[in-house]
Amino acid sequence: MSWQKRALEKLDKEYQDFKGNRYEAAMKKEVSDVLRDFCRQNDEFAKAVVQGGAFKDCMAAVAAGVKDALSDLEAYKRAAAFYFRGAQVKMELHIQLEPDAEEDGKLIRLDFADFFS
Repeated sequence: MSWQKRALEKLDKEYQDFKGNRYEAAMKKEVSDVLRDFCRQNDEFAKAVVQGGAFKDCMAAVAAGVKDALSDLEAYKRAAAFYFRGAQVKMELHIQLEPDAEEDGKLIRLDFADFFS
């Protein structure tokens, strides 16, 4: 069985069994979805999820120290780093002003990191 399939099965099972506090519960679906995407994109990351800690511990690490709110980007960074120490998460926003903007080279790309510095 592939690392990817094993990781997705692990995340699915642990997600179903997860309760968590109010912060963890509020973020669990989105964090789980992103972790699943990361596993689909990278077999090494999937292997780290299979061999790493439990989803409940990941969510505790994501929610650690949260008082009022946490950005999605920070939550995804914490989750990725829980399973794969040193992993970086970068987000890019695309603004498509015209229907064929990407083909015409008229796509505006913004890095989310620019908004948080």
